[in-house]
Amino acid sequence: MEKLNQVKIELRPFAPSDREALTQLMNGADRRYLSDRLPSPYTLDSADWWLEHIAQEEKEGKGLFRAIAADGRLAGNISVERKEDVYRLDGELGYLLDRSFWGRGIATLAVGHFCREVFERLNLERITAAVYAPNIASCRVLEKNGFSLEGTIRRGVVKNGAICDLCLYGLLREEAAR
Repeated sequence: MEKLNQVKIELRPFAPSDREALTQLMNGADRRYLSDRLPSPYTLDSADWWLEHIAQEEKEGKGLFRAIAADGRLAGNISVERKEDVYRLDGELGYLLDRSFWGRGIATLAVGHFCREVFERLNLERITAAVYAPNIASCRVLEKNGFSLEGTIRRGVVKNGAICDLCLYGLLREEAAR
């Protein structure tokens, strides 16, 4: 993709050879703002299931999934999963970055490049992102990439026994081209 602060950043498809690095990444993830659907502990079987799942989802046009590599090392992941039914022209964005790469602009760069790729490859009109309100850093990443705060679902998320607001962000196809 490009260099950022002397770190070479790349968005690439996942490969079966990523299973061990993916397992390590997910077990070290800061889970405060992640969905509870992420297995814990994250095993090699979890990685195998996920890698097969995303390959099938991409094949069926249901999403786009990329590894975020920094200097050749798996540093995170990013995805958009197509919604269904009357929401089928909308996809939900999710991303995760290893803590050792936080605060270096990598997530901001990855989201911008990835959203443009999503609009090129998937027939979507918009990308939605749902962020737990205390996750200020993620809100900033989205805002820097042209996402608009479209609303807040008050007391919409429960995580580790705490209830918080959920901020809904959106990016339209024509906004990503800017």
